Amino acid sequence: MVIYNLMITAEVENVSTIQPMGGCDDPNFTYYFKLRCENCGEVTPKETCVVLQDVVPLPKSRGQANLVQKCKFCGREGNITMIPKFGRPLTGADCEAGQYAPLMSFDCRGLEPLEYSFGCDQWKVETTAGTVFENVNLSGGDWVDYDENGSMPVSVDNLKSRFDVVKSR
Repeated sequence: MVIYNLMITAEVENVSTIQPMGGCDDPNFTYYFKLRCENCGEVTPKETCVVLQDVVPLPKSRGQANLVQKCKFCGREGNITMIPKFGRPLTGADCEAGQYAPLMSFDCRGLEPLEYSFGCDQWKVETTAGTVFENVNLSGGDWVDYDENGSMPVSVDNLKSRFDVVKSR
């Protein structure tokens, strides 16, 4: 078992927070990333999606996971269980300091998450003036708008992500 934290950062202008629409533990938020089989090293050609509310039984076990997937190359099965309550919004202060914020934790068995994608329009961005933009699409790696209430431009650029190992076997 290896636990990974999905860490995100960006360059922002007049942004106080970036987070999934329903918060970091939003049961409907979809996480997209490629996976590597820990047995043979094969990387999935397409992104796999994992959602907190989607729970499937583990084969030959009494447990459950959010994803069970068989490697198309070697046939070995792996699974991922999401661990809520460890994520938090990315703040403007984090971005200015060049720091990453944890978004979600994943307990991975037989699979390693790679290359997170900011796809979909499920993001919420709050400006320094308190205006909230909902259903923001960050899939292009950036986003620009204008905050009428604060009379200022707002932007998110150079989105980056990484997976940090928090706990290993």
